[in-house]
Amino acid sequence: MRVTCGVTAAFSRLNETNCRPDIFIWISSFDLTKTGKTGELLSCSGRGVSFSCFTFTVLLLLHFCHISQISGQKSDSALTVVENTDGDGDEEEEATVDEEEEEERDLEVVQPTDEWQTLKQDAAVPAGSHVRLNLQTGQREVRLGEEQLKYWTQEHREQEELQSSFSPEELKQAMKKIKEDLKAGSKDTEQQASVASKFRPLEELKKDMAQLELLVETDVQIMKRLLEQFNSSNLTTEQRLTILQELEYLVHQVDNAQNLCSMGGLQLMLQGLNSSDFRLQESSAFVLGSALSSNPTVQVKAVENGALQTLLTTLATAEPIHVKKKVLFAVASLLRHFPYAQRHFLSHGGLQVLSELFRADRGGVLRTRIVTMLYDMISEKELISQAGLDLALDTAHDERVRQYSQVSLQGELLEKGWCGLVPQLLESTEHDYREKALRALLAMSPACLDQYRSDSSLLSLLLSLRDQYQEMVQSDMILGEENGYFSEIIDLIDALQVKMK
Repeated sequence: MRVTCGVTAAFSRLNETNCRPDIFIWISSFDLTKTGKTGELLSCSGRGVSFSCFTFTVLLLLHFCHISQISGQKSDSALTVVENTDGDGDEEEEATVDEEEEEERDLEVVQPTDEWQTLKQDAAVPAGSHVRLNLQTGQREVRLGEEQLKYWTQEHREQEELQSSFSPEELKQAMKKIKEDLKAGSKDTEQQASVASKFRPLEELKKDMAQLELLVETDVQIMKRLLEQFNSSNLTTEQRLTILQELEYLVHQVDNAQNLCSMGGLQLMLQGLNSSDFRLQESSAFVLGSALSSNPTVQVKAVENGALQTLLTTLATAEPIHVKKKVLFAVASLLRHFPYAQRHFLSHGGLQVLSELFRADRGGVLRTRIVTMLYDMISEKELISQAGLDLALDTAHDERVRQYSQVSLQGELLEKGWCGLVPQLLESTEHDYREKALRALLAMSPACLDQYRSDSSLLSLLLSLRDQYQEMVQSDMILGEENGYFSEIIDLIDALQVKMK
């Protein structure tokens, strides 16, 4: 195909538009090649044109051919848009990246997994990784390529989870520190040797511990050994007292107290109460009271073995006061939260024994213990009766209410003259004794209220005590010391006076 420059009518347009000749010739040549028409074969000589039109046209054609050849080629590193085959409906552009060999750069290398993860701007990924541009978030994401996913099994995942999360730098620092510690340890060899010389070898300690383990005894074994020694006739009184002291320490645990009963220790304690030695009586009563405290199993066995009668007999006899204190402690432990024992206590004349003991005591120590025990017995029955109003309680509670209903303690107190005995404790100078007496008088008021009202000495004593404690409260307020204990005693006196009106 011959291409020439049509300039016949074109020069007129060139002059009119005042265009550059080279631009005009390019447009004319382009139009001829596009339309396939042949112009007139003319010379391209004109104003300002110093090159051959034919030569320029050939160069121009070569230039277009080169451009078309470049545009037809595809870059190896270009992004190829593929269709989304995941079926998740997200509009995304995915790309496979083939990295060429580059010089090593200080880039953060991301280790892809089978899940998509966000790729930072300057991050690098291993060859063959699958990278996409999420159009919704505008961020690049990466995961393992198709070939890599074939070998990404569950075993690889578990191994990766077990790998250390420490960075290489952290591992280097740790190794460096280990080496420094080893060097420091080698320098302290002499010091370690001197320290080791001050202690016994480990093997020797193990031998000693093995020998000690052969001597270890359980509480049951200890109590069994102590009871066997207590039954021996070769022991002195001091040795028996030592055994009773060790037993008292052990029976504070509920299981040990029950085991003591099963081993026959309860009978030994009751025999100790009948001993002619006051020290053995006191220690035996102490062990028995500790075993009975908050232990229903031991309480039942004690009643079945006649412990209540033995204790009351010991209280009725002329014994030293320190023995009676321990025996009274055992009686209170036996009666606490045990209505069956309380009923037997009343039927065996327990209140009569206590009243004689109350009259004989002038110091007030036994009086306070007796009044406290009576107050506890009355309060227990009242609390059980009040709790009976709750309909959600079980049948066991009904049985407790039935047993407490058989304990006619208030009537026995009125009959045995306790309504006149308890007010005598108010004459004590001890504030604690007065407080316990006032609480007991309030608890006994349902049965003793008429006798309270007829007792003029009680009325005057309450007025005197109120004035005394009122002065104490005012003096404490002046000194800036607020003592709520005295105010509490005043409240008890006021409550009793209100009932007596």
